[in-house]
Amino acid sequence: MAALFVNIRGLLMKILMLEWKSFGNEDIAAAFKELGHEVKAVPFSNKELHHDEEEEKKLVSMIREFSPDFLFSFNYFPIVSLACKKADMRYVCWVYDSPYVMLYSYTIAYPGNYVFVFDKEVYFEFHNAGINTIYYLPLAANTARLKKMEETKGTELFCTGKWRNQADIAFVGSLYTEKHQFYQRLSGITAYTRGYLEGIMAAQKQIYGYNFIQELLPPDIIKDMVRVLPMQPDPTSVESVEYLFAQYVINRQITAMERTEFLTAIGERYAYDLYTPDEKLKLPGAVNHGPVDYYDMAPYVFKHARINLNITLRSIKSGIPLRAFDILGAGGFLLTNYQADFEDCYVPGEDFVYYESKEDLLDKIGYYLAHEDERRAIAQNGFQKTADCHTYKHRVEEMIDCIGKEMP
Repeated sequence: MAALFVNIRGLLMKILMLEWKSFGNEDIAAAFKELGHEVKAVPFSNKELHHDEEEEKKLVSMIREFSPDFLFSFNYFPIVSLACKKADMRYVCWVYDSPYVMLYSYTIAYPGNYVFVFDKEVYFEFHNAGINTIYYLPLAANTARLKKMEETKGTELFCTGKWRNQADIAFVGSLYTEKHQFYQRLSGITAYTRGYLEGIMAAQKQIYGYNFIQELLPPDIIKDMVRVLPMQPDPTSVESVEYLFAQYVINRQITAMERTEFLTAIGERYAYDLYTPDEKLKLPGAVNHGPVDYYDMAPYVFKHARINLNITLRSIKSGIPLRAFDILGAGGFLLTNYQADFEDCYVPGEDFVYYESKEDLLDKIGYYLAHEDERRAIAQNGFQKTADCHTYKHRVEEMIDCIGKEMP
């Protein structure tokens, strides 16, 4: 392993960072540098590969040329883990996607891995299976950058452009109505299978805090779905076919149904702004702005909306979605479904507000639109808590501290 040199905070490191089209590249690079670490960012385009000798050789050569203390990427990539193992290098990554099937690669257990996941339930799943390379680390926001955006020309562009808010309520995210969704490809399943899936989806919609879909997929249902949609685990991974269908097909469909149902109910009482990839989607009360650039424009949506909604993707078991951190970090008021990990970071009713049902969601929208001072105070508390405890700088310090504890 590469040699270390020390500063007064702890460990000062050379970091080789693999860049791809992920959220947070600029923010975490800035945090690394602010804390005194040396960062070399290089493009990474072969992230989908599980194994390829030529690509591994290129990565190994890059590692040996720069001689970092560790290699970093957002999300986990087996091919990178393989290369780091060959180069005797630590591989540090931070997974923000869920579901994320590459976590189930056999390479996850390599001792040089430090895999940080934002969902505590996912951490416990691996920890309880004896995998000690997985660590729990919530996501973050760059509050300094988000606050500074108020002073830029982007404010004028937002307020005069097609993205400007026209209502008090906003939702940024997919409704999974695009044609390529997996569930729509199950048109050939039997009536029994369809009825069974509709039943368990209806039941899951009523429950927050526990997802039972994968447990309720028996062999005959799986067999019928595989007949129509032949999804199979990668041979170098240990995930099950039940996992693939539960997380990538059924939970995504539940999320599509839930978001559409909730937004339709909201639209019957209030106008709201919708920022979603499906520009042709029409829902009651919605002003559909189409997709919004998440880095450059979405923060203005969060800043200017009186109420920002979060309806979490159902495959996220307990974690706080990135959208929630960015709303709070931009100073926006967050109204979200319940996720257990919020209570690790924030105080409900003080820093953010959560709803427990569709009816509760509608009631709380009405309440906070009518109680402006209370709404503003909660938004300010959420911003300050994020700035004080949950920035990329805080998370980098936590990562470095974790790595440092295991260094000789």
